[in-house]
Amino acid sequence: MTTEPLDAAVLPQQKDIAAAPSTRVTIRGTAKAGRRFTVPRSVRRAAGPVGLVLLWFLTSATGVLPESVLASPVDVIQQAVDLTKNGELPHAIAASGRRAAIGFLIGATVALVLSLLAGLFRLGEDVIDSSMGMFRAIPWVGLIPLFIVWFGIEETPKIALVALGVTYPLYFNIYGGIRSTDAQLVEAARMMGLGRLGLIKYVILPSALPGALVGLRYALSTAWLALVFAEQINADAGLGYLMSNAQQYFRTDVIVLCLVVYALLGLACDFAVRILSRRLLTWRANFEGEA
Repeated sequence: MTTEPLDAAVLPQQKDIAAAPSTRVTIRGTAKAGRRFTVPRSVRRAAGPVGLVLLWFLTSATGVLPESVLASPVDVIQQAVDLTKNGELPHAIAASGRRAAIGFLIGATVALVLSLLAGLFRLGEDVIDSSMGMFRAIPWVGLIPLFIVWFGIEETPKIALVALGVTYPLYFNIYGGIRSTDAQLVEAARMMGLGRLGLIKYVILPSALPGALVGLRYALSTAWLALVFAEQINADAGLGYLMSNAQQYFRTDVIVLCLVVYALLGLACDFAVRILSRRLLTWRANFEGEA
């Protein structure tokens, strides 16, 4: 074997490379991009709600939106000040918050126990999951008359309705998170000598944590939604009580104020879960959207 054909093939390429002019790689616009003005995300996120409030104010001030249909933002703010001064609004928020907290704790406990049994054990899945799927198809708001028959018209049916609304989103998200654990991770953990408890603690539960936090966000929002319906059941305190009284006298300003308070409480809970997610999921690389 001779090297002449190889040399004949290589030498022309080397000559071409040597004769080719040197190329210069430049990155343009980096300095300008660094100085480019961008609107902060907090401002962009607030633009939508602020725009809606401004539109509401303009339509009310110009008479396009009559006061009999919907009170103006100025009237709602004035009612918030008056009800805060006389103590009615803080007392209503405290009563509603107590019901939501108790119902959430009960529902979260039930959902956690059922999801762990169904997610970790096949027998638990066979017994629990199909039943949960069946009950989930029943509108939980439609159970209010039955709860009144069972528990009366005091605090128990209100708390039970909140607990029921919390249970389903938490259960299905935790159960789904457990069952979506990568089977290869489970097999690798077994090969490293982890027992059942170690496998659950170090592999399965961390894998299910993102789904559980998503379920927590849904559950908290559902808790306040359920409370809106629950406090229509012969309530003598709470935001629903204020709304019922305002409905009798066509006080749209008080009704809107209570709805805004419900929304703000829900947003506060959602913000707390977001912060908790960032703390607990620092090990997980997430896609945060394009710039």
